[in-house]
Amino acid sequence: MNIKRRDFLAFLGVGVATTACNSIWKTNLSAKGSSIVSGNLPFTNFQPIKYPIPLEINSLSTQQQKKEYQSYQIKDDVVLPEGFEYQIIASWGDKVGDSRFGYNNDYISFIETSPNEGYLVVNFEYVSPIPWLQGYNSVRGKAIDFEIINVLEKARKNKQALNIFGVEDSQPIKAKFQDFYAEILIDQGIGVISIRRNEQGKWERTYSKEDRRITGVSGWKDDRYLAVTGAAKAIFNKEKGLGYIDNLKDKIIGTFGNCAGGTSPWGTVFSAEENFQQYVPEAVMADGTSFAPESNPVNGFTGQGNPFGLAGNKYGWMVEVDPTNPNDYGTKHTWLGRFRHEAVAIRAEANQPAVFYSGCDRTGGHLYKFVSQEKVINPQDKANSKLLAQGMLYVAKMEADGTGKWIPLQGDTVVNPTNLDNLAGGVLAIPNPDRSKGGIVAINKQEELDQFSQKYKKLADLYQGDTSEQIQGAILIDAHYAGNAVGGTSAARPEDVALNPLDQSLVIAFTSAVSGGSGSPDKRVFSDQQGNMYQYGCLMRLKETDNQPSAVTFSWEIIGVGGEPANGGMGFAMPDNLEFDREGNLWMVTDMPGGALNRGSNGGQRNSLGVLGNNALWYIPLSGENAGNAYPFAMMPMEAEACGLAFNKEQSSLFISVQHPGEVTGTRKDMGMKEEKISILTIDGEEFEQTRTIPQGSNWPSKEVNQPPKPSLVVISPV
Repeated sequence: MNIKRRDFLAFLGVGVATTACNSIWKTNLSAKGSSIVSGNLPFTNFQPIKYPIPLEINSLSTQQQKKEYQSYQIKDDVVLPEGFEYQIIASWGDKVGDSRFGYNNDYISFIETSPNEGYLVVNFEYVSPIPWLQGYNSVRGKAIDFEIINVLEKARKNKQALNIFGVEDSQPIKAKFQDFYAEILIDQGIGVISIRRNEQGKWERTYSKEDRRITGVSGWKDDRYLAVTGAAKAIFNKEKGLGYIDNLKDKIIGTFGNCAGGTSPWGTVFSAEENFQQYVPEAVMADGTSFAPESNPVNGFTGQGNPFGLAGNKYGWMVEVDPTNPNDYGTKHTWLGRFRHEAVAIRAEANQPAVFYSGCDRTGGHLYKFVSQEKVINPQDKANSKLLAQGMLYVAKMEADGTGKWIPLQGDTVVNPTNLDNLAGGVLAIPNPDRSKGGIVAINKQEELDQFSQKYKKLADLYQGDTSEQIQGAILIDAHYAGNAVGGTSAARPEDVALNPLDQSLVIAFTSAVSGGSGSPDKRVFSDQQGNMYQYGCLMRLKETDNQPSAVTFSWEIIGVGGEPANGGMGFAMPDNLEFDREGNLWMVTDMPGGALNRGSNGGQRNSLGVLGNNALWYIPLSGENAGNAYPFAMMPMEAEACGLAFNKEQSSLFISVQHPGEVTGTRKDMGMKEEKISILTIDGEEFEQTRTIPQGSNWPSKEVNQPPKPSLVVISPV
């Protein structure tokens, strides 16, 4: 089923004819050829930017589309509608507390302490090797240790990985490796910066005593360990186990891979540890203890936790930070589960349990819900953080008829994995049936999956512990694979989750319905009626039964799909971060891979992803006359994506992260450009050729010749 605007409106309960008659937007057949959006908030009054391909909102005839889009110029900049401007708040390397603004800033939360003043809490996800290396000297004011670079390059040529953890502490080379990888890990984690808006209407930093960094090595040398709550704490405190134990007990060194997040009603911020498997071992033993650090050795920019002997089971969690407390360096709440967290949406209502939704951003990853054991009394009370100490984590199981249920990840839950015939790639990763070896195996034969289910009847049969708490902790540590074992729906990379403030329905951004080596999405949920998978992503809306936060059943519906309009898409691809404004309008950014952007063909075949230009910021109203349309509000610099999306309370400013400009090509040399012939489709599917002019690499944000690109946090405001 292709989700055209008519389908979208029907789902929302909006009549198409009524919408057309009462439309408040007008058509403009100028070079921009885009509708004028008119709404009640400053950001809902704009003329959409000219997108690289024709969109339905342009209201152009086929011939007009061919004429207006015969050429297009990509810009290495944040491109905004007329009447809006952006300002840089902070860039990689800027001072933050006793450290620096990290790399690839992602999620942003603005905690306002008074009108026009407050704290920005910012995630720093990972380091992009090419631009990071190119910009390191100028940002840090010192040279990279080329002895380490040379050792890594030699190892790469020899196809070797390096177990630095196994090197004796007395060897100088070990300290050199630790110093090098500490530089990379310091550029990850979480930052708190204070800001205010001055009399001229510009935002500025105030450098308060609360400004601080929580890095990937916090606690390694400075005793700024992260704390932990929940059942997995019992595993961390074990002195002996089947696998590796770091002997730090419930102290944790650092946080990294910090992608999206969420803000609680009580003013704390949650940061999601996503692709931790690139740093430390993901696999665990049956008792929840880690595989040894040598199982994930140093290999270029991967295996970053190896030199420090980090225990893998302590990463892949949600981290809570109170920006107003300068002594708070984060708490990992293990009842929220260990998996490749992308985001969190928090529902806290008086006299109801606290509910946390989160997705696992991997091929075949699941949607989860935590329900607290105790109830919320006052949603604004910071004591609500204690509710995360006890409750239950559930995994979503979606049925083809649009219904679903939440399955508890607890010891007595029946092992009942999804039949492989229902998975697009016919593969499912499960806990290794040989529990003495631990880890996981990818199964592509149904008879082997059936044997697994016959051998292990319930989750408690798969996990070991001396107490029920230890067994529960092991399940939470292995949440993704436990979710596979009990039949959680294998999804299409759930990226972000956001609650509509008007009705508390949940919108989920699924980035791409493709299959991988260890997982694949359920084709009953993530494909249209013709069996075509939503490879360019989709948006889903989920409603709890009777709108009860702790409901164990729900309904779901796909409300939008990515791809070209000619093929039934809404014009975007690979939806990522989401944010609602206070009137229930949805704002969304895309995360198309840098190497695919502005590509004319793929192996001689027309490139349906490359035609869409750079990543963009979209406005999607869910009610009113414009409901069901998708409007491009901004485009990003070369090879970058926008992340974060945080409005101030009066919604006169929008903070965004511009992440990894120049990630693939690096620094743009001498303002280099090239022309590419791109095959474009009109709205009704006629093919024509566009000449596209494309910068080669990036110099953003300085936009000065030959200057390296730097990830930066910006704020957008009306002029």
